[in-house]
Amino acid sequence: MPKKIANIKEILAANIRENRRKRGLTQEKLAEKANMSLHYLATLELGNNFPSGEMLEKLAKALDIQLFYPSATPEGALLQLEHSIITNIEKIISDTIKQTVNQTIKEAFEDNIKCYSPKSN
Repeated sequence: MPKKIANIKEILAANIRENRRKRGLTQEKLAEKANMSLHYLATLELGNNFPSGEMLEKLAKALDIQLFYPSATPEGALLQLEHSIITNIEKIISDTIKQTVNQTIKEAFEDNIKCYSPKSN
């Protein structure tokens, strides 16, 4: 049976850990992105510490999550939707650029192979 989360520090700890893992980040990488020590991040993920507002903001930015938008309001929902759309567009553009570069490199490599390969008769 899963352990019942009892307090806000444990809830925050579980959410930080889950969001970090979803993004494929190690504790070291997240600590670096959030400009905090690895030890401090570890204490947060263990639920032994509770961050200041400034640290929460750094974590939210490093994890690319929204903690402070009031999604219960129409304006908050629109802000979340806007953020989600922008994030998705950025990912699509990034993926397309990577695919295009990889395809261009592959084609250039294949062209070079053809140029320097001995011709068969």
